[in-house]
Amino acid sequence: MENKVFSKDEWLEGIKALQSEYKVFVPVKAGDFHKFVRLEEQTIPDLDYQNTRLSPKSLVYPESERMFEFSTDENDPDYNILKEAQKDFGPQAIIGLRPCDAHGFLIVKRNFDNPEYKDPWWVRRYEASTLVGLGCNEPCGTCFCSSVGGGPFDEEGLDVLLFDLEDQYLAKALTEKGSTLLAKLDGGSEASDKELSKAEEVKKAAQEKISSKVDTSKLADKDVLELFNAPFWEDLAFACINCGTCTFLCPTCWCFDIQDEVYQKIGDRIRNWDACMFPLFTLHGSGHNPRSEKFQRVRQRFMHKLKYYVDKYGNGVQCSGCGRCVQFCPVNIDIRHVIELMNSH
Repeated sequence: MENKVFSKDEWLEGIKALQSEYKVFVPVKAGDFHKFVRLEEQTIPDLDYQNTRLSPKSLVYPESERMFEFSTDENDPDYNILKEAQKDFGPQAIIGLRPCDAHGFLIVKRNFDNPEYKDPWWVRRYEASTLVGLGCNEPCGTCFCSSVGGGPFDEEGLDVLLFDLEDQYLAKALTEKGSTLLAKLDGGSEASDKELSKAEEVKKAAQEKISSKVDTSKLADKDVLELFNAPFWEDLAFACINCGTCTFLCPTCWCFDIQDEVYQKIGDRIRNWDACMFPLFTLHGSGHNPRSEKFQRVRQRFMHKLKYYVDKYGNGVQCSGCGRCVQFCPVNIDIRHVIELMNSH
């Protein structure tokens, strides 16, 4: 696989040219934060950022998605017949996502693409995506990616990894999809030994800047019932307001609800993101709710990420260490503190 160097102007011009073959998504500044948007003529990409507030998860797994359509008109020959809604599974390139978000896609993949269950729409969008990561020269203070199997320049799950070398980008192709994308870009040159050495120095310096570390290796050996019945859950949940911010910002949450919506005899079956933090998530038609208490929902969120997932897949926790939930929780509930509580119980 090749390593190419582009000036920053060359890189920005190059990704604009990709629009003829890909839907291209880039981070842009939106007020006080950054978000991913589709690249258009007036879009100004901004790769000088720590991380987007919302993860790029929605580019593969839309927040709201039409699954099927149907007619409620009894005179229609297709009355009450579900027909799959049209979808666009064309190639797309997500430019500048952080390695923790690529790690997040891999975690979700274990749920949506495994021998027991395959979500056909998620799988097709993911396979059509080329992920161009941007290493973190300056990891944010709430990041703990290195504690959950990642790192600020982790390559797993990416097709290309970019190194920001001040006035240029070193682009490292990691897969055939990545090589194909780089081959479509004009300009650039083969990386020299000096530039490769500089990239390694940037990587090493970034790893040393991650100050937040937690031990997740002990969780697999913990007794699930003892953790479930631990006394700290009610105290932990006391401040929670069940806003769901943690779940909607998280790159590794995948829960959804399905609803039918009808307007003038035309119906849509829609899948929407949902969250275990909401009281309605487990409300039965009978009125019974097995998680009616706030502490039960808080416990479910953390037990699923840090214990149930670990026991089911045996491949680390259901967390990429991006730190969004820590940074934006309005009452300062911190998953790193929860890990410490579970470790010490």
